[in-house]
Amino acid sequence: MLKGKKVGLRARHENDIPVLHAELYDDVVNTSRAAGRPWRPITPGSKDSQFVVDDAEEGLVPFSVVELDGGTLIGTAMLWGIDHHNRSAHIGLGLRPAARGNGYGTDVVAVLCHYGFVVRGLHRLQIETLADNTAMLRSAERNGFVREGVLRSSAWVMGEFLDEVLLGLLVQDWKADPAG
Repeated sequence: MLKGKKVGLRARHENDIPVLHAELYDDVVNTSRAAGRPWRPITPGSKDSQFVVDDAEEGLVPFSVVELDGGTLIGTAMLWGIDHHNRSAHIGLGLRPAARGNGYGTDVVAVLCHYGFVVRGLHRLQIETLADNTAMLRSAERNGFVREGVLRSSAWVMGEFLDEVLLGLLVQDWKADPAG
């Protein structure tokens, strides 16, 4: 398990899937905002759930996020779009509603940066998020990500086009937490 100050990132367990599906995927608005595609119903227990892990998929490393204090499942995180040639990847995360607003997102981003830069030897990490996702923007910027651009009206979400913000962090600009 990878550890931050507040959270641990561990392998996805089978019993995580129904919880993540019910609290993250079944929230139609939140899923539509995060997924980049229209929501559609998926039968509980289906292997089509986005939370089912395919260990053979090279470009995606999914984690379940747990509280260090007690081990409660609080969300999901991932490195995706891993490009071994250019040594880059994207970061994504989703927290259960009860876990939001507690600083967990900032810690998850920090742990993903450590994993990407130290464990995987990547050179660049990138985040794309909706322009009104202040929690993700704040978590990214607290970890050294800089805004590199705005993709105007690039995301069709629940009947309207929304802007996305592109943030990037290079390994030489990353300031690892010496305590973590």
